[in-house]
Amino acid sequence: MIPGGPHNQRQMQMMMRRLGMTTEEIPDVEQVIVRTKTKEHIFTSPEVTAMTVQGVRTYQVVGTPEIRPRGAGTLAPPATGPPAAAAPSRAGPPEEDVQLVMDQAQVARPEAIEALLQSDGAPAEAIMKIMTRRR
Repeated sequence: MIPGGPHNQRQMQMMMRRLGMTTEEIPDVEQVIVRTKTKEHIFTSPEVTAMTVQGVRTYQVVGTPEIRPRGAGTLAPPATGPPAAAAPSRAGPPEEDVQLVMDQAQVARPEAIEALLQSDGAPAEAIMKIMTRRR
């Protein structure tokens, strides 16, 4: 609660609308993955809310993550031959990362791939690059 502010949900929503804030609960979310260079934070069946304030969209993820080293527990069988680190430069970024960038930044496939290649395969960084270009 905001001290001295609204005391019920309806008043809070009215105040948020006046300030140009909107919230939207995203239904039926199955999984959210946050990848860092060394770890993956995997939220299964989280509650996800999108909040827009002055045109900037922020996502809130509520749940308990499973934290594991990056690449652990992947669905693909272990590769034989050259190390996996060399694969993205030859074959391009993983399809799920391309799709994520396309969806979040609302861009076409070639632009999503280009941004991922420029950001060394980091989807969040690629999305931020695209979003800052628009300003």
